[in-house]
Amino acid sequence: QVQLVESGGGLVQAGGSLRLSCVASGRTFSSDAMGWFRQAPGKEREFVAAIRWSGDSTRYADSVKGRFTISRDNAKNTVYLQMNSLKPEDTAVYYCGTTSRYYCSGVGCYEGWGPGTQVTVSS
Repeated sequence: QVQLVESGGGLVQAGGSLRLSCVASGRTFSSDAMGWFRQAPGKEREFVAAIRWSGDSTRYADSVKGRFTISRDNAKNTVYLQMNSLKPEDTAVYYCGTTSRYYCSGVGCYEGWGPGTQVTVSS
């Protein structure tokens, strides 16, 4: 019963920034955490970042650590991904999902995927 909708993607120059939003509805607080994944053409969907609904726990893929920041607004059931210093290799469709296994980075640990939002970084 979890429904997620991603937004905020677009076209940006290398070195630029974007902020993605994921609005959740349904039984979001039955899960432990929310996460962002991305999938580039011809590649597998990969973990980007995760955040717990409570507390201050966050975790990131090594490829984005120091450049991306995940945050939340519990009152709005919304999770954000602030993406700075974007690189062409960040080009992908970005998805969010919910998980009961915060420390799991596998796609199979998440559910409720939204339709995704396209991020394109030009060089």
